[in-house]
Amino acid sequence: MFRNQYDTDVTTWSPAGRLFQVEYAMEAVKQGSAAIGLRSKTHVILASVNKANSELSSHQKKIFKVDDHIGVAIAGLTADGRVLSRYMRTECINYSYSYESPLPVGRLVVQLADKAQVCTQRSWKRPYGVGLLVGGLDESGAHLYYNCPSGNYFEYQAFAIGSRSQAAKTYLERKFESFMDSSRESLLKDALFALRETLQGEKLASSNCTVAVVGVGETFHTLDKETIQALINEFEIAGEDAPAEVPEEAATDEPAAPEEGAAPADQGAAPMDI
Repeated sequence: MFRNQYDTDVTTWSPAGRLFQVEYAMEAVKQGSAAIGLRSKTHVILASVNKANSELSSHQKKIFKVDDHIGVAIAGLTADGRVLSRYMRTECINYSYSYESPLPVGRLVVQLADKAQVCTQRSWKRPYGVGLLVGGLDESGAHLYYNCPSGNYFEYQAFAIGSRSQAAKTYLERKFESFMDSSRESLLKDALFALRETLQGEKLASSNCTVAVVGVGETFHTLDKETIQALINEFEIAGEDAPAEVPEEAATDEPAAPEEGAAPADQGAAPMDI
């Protein structure tokens, strides 16, 4: 993206009908560390990659608790995400105080989207440079929403945002049909496998990821490092066995195929099987 005469103000339209400042904010989401969300009938899993600016610093928090039944994972500008998560907490507290019941997830998402939309229509404001995956449980079941800096919001079965999120989306698109009937453990396994797809050349460990769960009879909470590492160790065994079988079948089915043509097919399929 390059500067032009139509990107100096968020309220200035380009001749093509585009608001460049809003698009720049959406680009900031793509540059943030990856975050993913999955849901079944009874549970919602949020997971994020922890990245530090240097070896001497700690990572910034990417998953926030909003209420006992709602949590949020962010990608983009962490400061903007922190402000919006505090706004969401305030809305939940006010609703609970007024109506003595938990705030429905869908209503909170609409209020958040309206707040983001105002920043695209005021010349003295800038769009929030953060994308939010809002997961929660209410009377209508489990929900997972994505809130965009443009003020749009979408409900998903599973979704990934942030840098290198396309690899996780590919994995989720292959598996999402089974998510609705998945158990809590199966959903955690798919979340960790999808998160590992975003780590190019880096091994998944409890030190570089955060996982949170909310479900029926289970309030929103973040899993401790020991639990995450135990899950990774357990699922790594199955993950290492699955890709090993693919090259063997390919070799027996097509023994005469040249190696140059077979190698890309194996490399493209293996990450999706783990």
